[in-house]
Amino acid sequence: MEIPDYYKDVSLTLMRVLDTAGLREDARWKRINMCLQCEGLQNMAFGAKCKMSVHVFGSKAEATTTMTLNADLDIIYYQKDISVLQDLQNWRHGPEIYLMIIDNTTPPGYVKLQAVLRNQPIAVCHVQNSYLMLDRYGQSVLRNFTNMYKITTADEYHGPATTIKFPSNLSIDNVIALRSFSWPYAVSGWITRQRQHNWPSRETVSIIQQSGALLVPVGHKESDYKHVEWRISLSYGEKVLVWQFNHTQYKCYVLLKMINKYFIKPKFGENAVTSYHWKTCMFWMIECTPAALWQPQNVLRCIDLCLREFCTWVEKGYYPNYFIPSENMFLGTVHGQIQRNLIYYLRHLFGQQGRYLTRIPYDGVGQKLIIACQSPITEIDDANEIPHFEVRWLKTYVWIAWFHLLKEGIQENPCIFKGIFPSHGVRQEIYTILMKFVCSSLGSHLASKCLEQKIIGQEGLDLAHEFLLLGLFSDVASGKLKLATFYLLQNNVILAEYILQNIAKNYTFLVSNVQTEDTTVHVMLSIINFNLSTTELIRDFSAFPVPYLPSEIHCTPEALIPEMFRSTGLYKDFSDPRSDLCQSWAVCYHMQNKIIHKMVALGNMIWVILHERLKYIDTALNLLAYCLKKDGFVAHSYIILYKSMKRKNHHNAAKWQMASLINAAFRLVGCSY
Repeated sequence: MEIPDYYKDVSLTLMRVLDTAGLREDARWKRINMCLQCEGLQNMAFGAKCKMSVHVFGSKAEATTTMTLNADLDIIYYQKDISVLQDLQNWRHGPEIYLMIIDNTTPPGYVKLQAVLRNQPIAVCHVQNSYLMLDRYGQSVLRNFTNMYKITTADEYHGPATTIKFPSNLSIDNVIALRSFSWPYAVSGWITRQRQHNWPSRETVSIIQQSGALLVPVGHKESDYKHVEWRISLSYGEKVLVWQFNHTQYKCYVLLKMINKYFIKPKFGENAVTSYHWKTCMFWMIECTPAALWQPQNVLRCIDLCLREFCTWVEKGYYPNYFIPSENMFLGTVHGQIQRNLIYYLRHLFGQQGRYLTRIPYDGVGQKLIIACQSPITEIDDANEIPHFEVRWLKTYVWIAWFHLLKEGIQENPCIFKGIFPSHGVRQEIYTILMKFVCSSLGSHLASKCLEQKIIGQEGLDLAHEFLLLGLFSDVASGKLKLATFYLLQNNVILAEYILQNIAKNYTFLVSNVQTEDTTVHVMLSIINFNLSTTELIRDFSAFPVPYLPSEIHCTPEALIPEMFRSTGLYKDFSDPRSDLCQSWAVCYHMQNKIIHKMVALGNMIWVILHERLKYIDTALNLLAYCLKKDGFVAHSYIILYKSMKRKNHHNAAKWQMASLINAAFRLVGCSY
């Protein structure tokens, strides 16, 4: 392959352009860590009572997407109470046990799952029911449940995936799978394969081997037994391998995905060539080439090599899976006229010697490359943001995990918090964040108990105060609001006023509330440019709704108490979490209205209600009505409550306030009953 003279200079320029498109190395690892933290939060929030374990794979977990490339979110749920064995010698008593088996009807990369008795290591034969059926050998094998149930109502199905599409052009692929914690015998060849260039390293191979495999409920396209076949998915290993990419390899992979999406998919369809084909291409190329090739000055050369090698596979009509080479990834997709046209088009692309890259529209890469090549000193706008969905995703699951811990820990088992926060590991930062939220709520809970049972005295209040101080900097407002409430109940107006003023100072338009329908996307993205850690993002630029549990009723602002009872009328029934939410800004303005600047606080509340699209606007309107009533604007209060009822007619605490106003009116005219 003859290398043009300009390849080196253009490659270095392209690396710089890709840096500004969101692929800088620090942004890459920040996004990976955020994804891991969200995954951990999901499992914490739902793991205690749910039989599913949640794991994120694909472009989001690998950080191999950009703002406009907009890859799907791939989530796999595996059932924790189902054991999948390689050998009956590893049998352990469990609720459901299956044995992976392969026979002469099983295609490469697929297995069947034979049922095993729960009380002894014996495989089941000649038993058939809605979940099991007999194969040709009389073995009771598990049907793949692709069409038996889905996670949720979805727009469409892609193989085993339930695809949910959102108006924001985001789609989530949910897959329910089973997990084997032992490495499949069918993939043992990958472990022992000789590697000339020592990629992946022995340590990486060992880590991947220990991760086991997922079994996805989908059969081979051309198999007569597809309804009982399960595909071996090595998504854990693939994720680890992508994490091992150096910065040049990482950018090459993203460039190949851009090339595929812009040049190949429009001509050959969504499923002919996918990003998974290019991931596999990267694995093979990195394993078969020296590490010295994958340097910044060789990016264009590496892209050309990948395109040429891929074209060779298309010509053969056989594309070997990286882990299971006997599996042809082109089977049923690249053949006939599509194969011939694809060969011609790939040759046309790499024949242009990289000039086609200037036409890539994603994140302005093509246009930026043209400008940077014409004027090397040109400053290029840096866009190393974490996509706004990932920010909202993190904040949402911080909220859900916090809420779950409060409900399970404070109301049912306070000992649940003991030992839950590790002092090391990849999720340490997120656990540290949660600790602050939990401390704030624990302090409020303890203070409420002290005020309810006055025999505890000052010692209990001092302990509650310490917990509230530990949770002071959980986020912009929630921990501070709980502390301010505590001070007000202690008649310490000066400290309460100081905290409220501090919240009002920092609670600017930069803050995006996790429960609003329309997040302030552009502002959030500009914040990420400051290279903030997750802790700083949550602490300085996020305002969470303030949950007041029924156990905190004696340490709750008076206006919010009716919200606790709107779900069923009994606060002990905690089935509707929305019954205990209030917007943090609404609490702040309500409390300001109580002690300082009444008209300013009311004006701020009215402005925010009119200009922010809030998910639980009925709660905000009820708070505003309460403030108006306290200040003597009874007629205005009634109008606001009427608007709240129009927004949400059922389970609305506005009914209580309206009843109170009507009763007060009857009393005023002497007609009380």
